[in-house]
Amino acid sequence: MKPTLLALALICAAGLAHAQETEPLKLELPKPKLDGTPVPVKVPNLETPVKREPLMVPKGTVNLAAGKPVTSSDSAPVIGDMVLITDGEKGSDEGFYVELAEGPQWVQVDLEKESVISAILFWHFHSQHRAYNDVVVQIANDPDFLTGVTTVFNNDIDNSAGLGVGKDKAYVDNHEGKLIPVNNVKGRFVRLYSNGNTANPYNHYIELEVFGTPAP
Repeated sequence: MKPTLLALALICAAGLAHAQETEPLKLELPKPKLDGTPVPVKVPNLETPVKREPLMVPKGTVNLAAGKPVTSSDSAPVIGDMVLITDGEKGSDEGFYVELAEGPQWVQVDLEKESVISAILFWHFHSQHRAYNDVVVQIANDPDFLTGVTTVFNNDIDNSAGLGVGKDKAYVDNHEGKLIPVNNVKGRFVRLYSNGNTANPYNHYIELEVFGTPAP
């Protein structure tokens, strides 16, 4: 017997509801640790810190970047190795972070297949209050980021990085990291740019997590 239109509609609605099931994103954060005398961070367009609310993501969302290969614009980091950026260790001491040369630099993770990305979380440096300059986060399937690029965060207010003027606010790094909600953008590569910070001209990365699901 053929199903009625009403039955088909109910089946479709149930399938859609199942496809849109969400849950709070589970985050593993390092313990807060601040060293030295705090220095006021003075940069234009600085956000006011607020309590971060739970981010809802599709059920089954995982950290796709865990253990994945990372490349960089700086082939010889001042400190550390690229494997530190996706090794799951988020401590703030030396041995947990990579220090790249001064000026504009980027790091890029290869998820190894196109994925549906729901959120990106990263830590630059959290044992001292700092704001990093020209932070830009992009997703693409092109490893050279020449075509099909989606920018999901940009706080470069004067286009000094040459990637366009951004409308996002500058922020002070802390142990919670910077969480970027992403509206299910598809891509294989995630690239993060920075251009020094308010404490020194170097660029630092502790950890990068990319939450999502492999594209069907």
